[in-house]
Amino acid sequence: MSDQSKPFLYVVVCAAGVADGVGELITAAQEQGWDVGVIATPQGLGFIDTRAVQKRTGRPVRSAWRSPGDPRPFPPADAIAVAPATFNTINKWAAGIADTLAVATLCEAYGSGVRTVVLPCVNPALAAHPAYRQSIERLRGMGVLVGGGAGPFRWEEALELLAARGPGSLTAAQPVAAEGE
Repeated sequence: MSDQSKPFLYVVVCAAGVADGVGELITAAQEQGWDVGVIATPQGLGFIDTRAVQKRTGRPVRSAWRSPGDPRPFPPADAIAVAPATFNTINKWAAGIADTLAVATLCEAYGSGVRTVVLPCVNPALAAHPAYRQSIERLRGMGVLVGGGAGPFRWEEALELLAARGPGSLTAAQPVAAEGE
């Protein structure tokens, strides 16, 4: 758990039409005792109301790396929810292409053992692409919990996935161990 009294959830937001509803996830997480910080992909910034998100979280929306010597605006993550996740972000993340703060954060999460959930928001034509299917399988193999599917986008599913580990499950404040531990 972070040095704070509450566990810290990073919400990574991508450029999908439903992204403007990210406040639903932030509010639900806060109601469940999480402190929240939002990281948007560069294109994702244009899909959210950054002022509203900053007001709701009390923190800046991150999208770019900080300069050397600048303080870290967020404590370490106890968990990460990628919602909505686009075709591009999913494929880059699975391939380890850390060319944005958002994807680099996701790539580092695996090595740090931070529990991560993803709610893809990908149209059926893109979801049919073999690279996408392979990326989803690779992420599952890395321990990422994958939600989404048919029907309307459900923000709360990210929190349900984080909580649904059954007996002996990890709590929000306990990241999963890296493979091999």
